[in-house]
Amino acid sequence: MTSTHAGAQAVPDQDFDDAVARYRRELLAHCYRMTGSPSEAEDLVQEVYLRAWRAYGSFEGRSSLRTWLHRIAHNVCLTALEGKDRRPLPSGLGTASSEGGDPLDERTEVPWLGPMPDAALLGTADPADVVAERDTLRLAFVAALQHLPARQRAVLVLRDVLRWSAAEVAEATGASVASVNSALQRARATIEQVAPTPDGASGSDLSDEQRALLDRYVDAFWRKDVDAITKLFTEDAVWEMPPFAGWYQGPRTIAELVDTQCPGGSYDMPMVPTTCNGQPAFGLYMREEGEDGADVFTPFQLQVLELDGDHVKHAVVFFDPEYFALAGLPARLTADDVPARPGE
Repeated sequence: MTSTHAGAQAVPDQDFDDAVARYRRELLAHCYRMTGSPSEAEDLVQEVYLRAWRAYGSFEGRSSLRTWLHRIAHNVCLTALEGKDRRPLPSGLGTASSEGGDPLDERTEVPWLGPMPDAALLGTADPADVVAERDTLRLAFVAALQHLPARQRAVLVLRDVLRWSAAEVAEATGASVASVNSALQRARATIEQVAPTPDGASGSDLSDEQRALLDRYVDAFWRKDVDAITKLFTEDAVWEMPPFAGWYQGPRTIAELVDTQCPGGSYDMPMVPTTCNGQPAFGLYMREEGEDGADVFTPFQLQVLELDGDHVKHAVVFFDPEYFALAGLPARLTADDVPARPGE
């Protein structure tokens, strides 16, 4: 089977699929860094492949196929971002930290930053590539990128993440080398102001102390032990949970938020581990009564953690159940899947 396009020779579909399949993961990562949305990134990769498929018959190999695809992705992303608001986290809105007992302020109209589960993004990537890319996929870095205008964002990603030369970026973007270097300088200055130094552990290189911390974390939420939760966080830890606009700093404030605002009680909130953005993460489930009267646990929130030693320094909590499916987490748990409550 072949496909023909105006101005291009007939190209076997299988030849195209075989040629471009190896680049899907990094194109998805590129589109996610640019947009801050896993679902939008998926859609844009499909658009990249469609445009590439239409033009593949005239691809002359003057650049590598990888470079050619990224040039298409660059143009697709800039078109998609035209006129759109950036995707922030609550702490990026410029407001002060909230108190744990403050009323929740839901902002569904804001296009919030979303997490990218490793199961969707990293797939069967070479471990060395994953380590090299990890810091540029962390939520804090992707959130920092959102502070940049789209073209500065693109230049920074092409230069500092993909390691293109200034001349290659200039050719891909239709700009001069001087303007590329100027945009890169401005972008780096902004990133230095808003992005924390990456020093946390990933989900795959945890120390024994950090694994013990995460065990305590799961247990504290399962028991809803407020005192134990307080001890899990660093003194300047931040908790935020889009689509709610508030963000919360300090272990006592975070524990008060969980104590007063979280609808679950003791032994209502089991967690299942996963990883997102190269960071430890948990799907937290909430106890409900099933149709047959038996207890079931349904997706409630996906927590993505940044660690500092053996404490949590940043927790970003997402409520959209679609992230559970992207992360490969179960759609529900039964009583057989969770620890027994005392006395059972």
